Amino acid sequence: MSASKIVLNLHQKYIANTAQKALVHDLSVFLCNLTYAVVKGVGLQGYHKVYISTKVLKHSYDKRPAFEYDLIISEIHKMVRYPDKIYENKKGKRGDYCFVKIVRNERCLCVVEKGEQQLEVVTFYRTPKEKYLDSFLLVWSWRDDKSPHRDTLDSGGSRPTSAPQ
Repeated sequence: MSASKIVLNLHQKYIANTAQKALVHDLSVFLCNLTYAVVKGVGLQGYHKVYISTKVLKHSYDKRPAFEYDLIISEIHKMVRYPDKIYENKKGKRGDYCFVKIVRNERCLCVVEKGEQQLEVVTFYRTPKEKYLDSFLLVWSWRDDKSPHRDTLDSGGSRPTSAPQ
């Protein structure tokens, strides 16, 4: 089952149509693995797996507008696996990193926190104001990543060779 279907199934089974602040079954499920570029670029060696819980889904379901919640839960695995940028979260805030991705022309943010041996999503939301992230420390950007495999992806999947023609 794909990551997007897992999150949508969690929503349908445990979150949909629940009353505000209602207790939900506490369940944490595997969301995705981080890419090598993200692990290396941010310095997250040993933290490849990312999990999401029903408690996080319920919190956002209660706090966020329906459009925002639906938009993000359908794409959250892509936000985490293929972020456009990663920022260090502010001191005193829950979570260690903010994964940012443009999803259907909306800037969305997913906050992850280091657990014992994996990363856990702690919240997610839309950030419509571009200046919102100005006070955060940028630690990695897909555009600026210089990993060797990144050049391969940019060139359409194969490296140029110097073989004689």
